[in-house]
Amino acid sequence: MRDISPMIIRPEASKDIPYIRTLTDSAFVGVEHSSQTEGAIVDALRDAWALTVSLVAELEGSVIGHVGFSPVLIDGQDIGWFGLGPVSVSPGLQGGGVGSALIKAGLDKLTSLGAKGCVVLGDPPYYGRFGFSSDHALRYGHVPPEYFQSLVLGGQPAVGDVTYHTGFEAA
Repeated sequence: MRDISPMIIRPEASKDIPYIRTLTDSAFVGVEHSSQTEGAIVDALRDAWALTVSLVAELEGSVIGHVGFSPVLIDGQDIGWFGLGPVSVSPGLQGGGVGSALIKAGLDKLTSLGAKGCVVLGDPPYYGRFGFSSDHALRYGHVPPEYFQSLVLGGQPAVGDVTYHTGFEAA
C-alpha cells in the first residue's frame, strides 16, 4: 500500500476539473452497482452550480481522490440537507484511507456551513463508520432502506421523501 501521509485535501480548483472526470470514470470501472455515469454526474452538478462542497485529495501534485456534496430536497423543500457523492479514489489507492479522509473533511465543511444533515446511498458498514444510519424516516424511491442512510449534522432528524439534484440524471 502506498504511503498517503503527505496527502492534502483542498477545495476543487478549475485546473482539477479534467483530472476529476478522468479519476471518477476510472474509479467506478467494474463497480457492481455503478451506472458508469458518475463522472457525468459530477460535471452536471458543477455546471448547475450544485456542488456545494467539492474537495480533492492531492498527493505529490496529482489528484488522487474527489468527493462532492450537493443539496437534496425533502418533500420538495430545501431544508439544509445534502447528498454525499460521488466519492472517487484512484483505483490503485482504494482501501487506503483516501475516501475516508475526503468524506470526513467534506462532512466537517458541511457542518461549518450550517448544514442540517446529509444522506448517502451506499454500503451500510462503510458509511456507518462516519455515523450514517438507515434508522431514519427518510425515503428514496424503491431503494432498499438499509442502503439509504442519513446523518444529522445540526438540528432535528428529517422526515420525508428525498429528491437528489437533477444532475444525478446525467448521461
